[in-house]
Amino acid sequence: MDSSFDLVTIGNATIDLFLSIQDTNRHFHLNEETQELCVRYGDKALVEKVELLLGGNASNVAVGVSRLGFKSAILAEIGTDEFSQKIVNNLKNEGVSDFFLKRNEKTPSLISVIINFKVDRTIFVEDIEMEHNFDLNNLNVKWIYLTSLGKKWKDTYKQVTEFCKRENAKLAFNPGILQLDDDFSKISQTFQVTDALFVNKEEARSILTANGKATSSVNIEDSLLPLKSLGPKAIVITDGKNGSCSINEQDKVFSCGIIESQAIERTGAGDSYAAGFLSAILAGLDFSTAMVWGARNASSVVTRVGAQTGLLTRKKLEEKLKE
Repeated sequence: MDSSFDLVTIGNATIDLFLSIQDTNRHFHLNEETQELCVRYGDKALVEKVELLLGGNASNVAVGVSRLGFKSAILAEIGTDEFSQKIVNNLKNEGVSDFFLKRNEKTPSLISVIINFKVDRTIFVEDIEMEHNFDLNNLNVKWIYLTSLGKKWKDTYKQVTEFCKRENAKLAFNPGILQLDDDFSKISQTFQVTDALFVNKEEARSILTANGKATSSVNIEDSLLPLKSLGPKAIVITDGKNGSCSINEQDKVFSCGIIESQAIERTGAGDSYAAGFLSAILAGLDFSTAMVWGARNASSVVTRVGAQTGLLTRKKLEEKLKE
């Protein structure tokens, strides 16, 4: 098979079980002050809708880039059960190569249960240990998108870092909770070869605090240069309803507001933004335009349940850019 790709994602592919709850459901209560979602113990609660959808950071970005017209593949570890076959089928239907998927008979598929209530989500994730023994040999790729992995992530991160150095592949990096909670020295080498770092506001502050570079400024743009000093050539920071900002290799700063839409559920908003942004870069466009592509994609995703249902095709994106 042709192993040449525009972008290859490395991370997880999951099955997301969505439980959509009506805002008026008497069984659920949201404490706005403490941000606690409460349900009466021992109750049988009615849900409005149950949906089984494909998710996972790496899967979401690979599908997003494919829909926007670029050739993508995914390196992820899955099981051999019926849920794993659903993952494979969905990826194939989306035009994402499953050639590099690793099937492990000893581990089941990763499944998340997501409660969608009052536009936001609460996610339950099973902690399954996977080996992540991926083979990058003979891979010809323009960009790698490296994102969160499980407990045994260090060897894979080292492998990707060395691959990017050796092959001059560009690296987009979106570290996960396990990586950010560990000692920063474990990912510092990956930062050095990162061409574009994607983080949200909280993640940006966590990284800066870990490196003694924390800023008291409430302006997220003030985090861009300190983050860039850690190695990445470019930074993109998302801040929910406040939009996003970025800094390119020449230290030029850009900002972009959100594009209003009727939000139903926000799972995958960050992944869809990254997919839109990177697709614009693959198309040879500048950072300012890339941020608009990201914002447009995210504004569409939040109008549908699931991280991939609302991802835009290139045709749909171009139509929305004319609005």
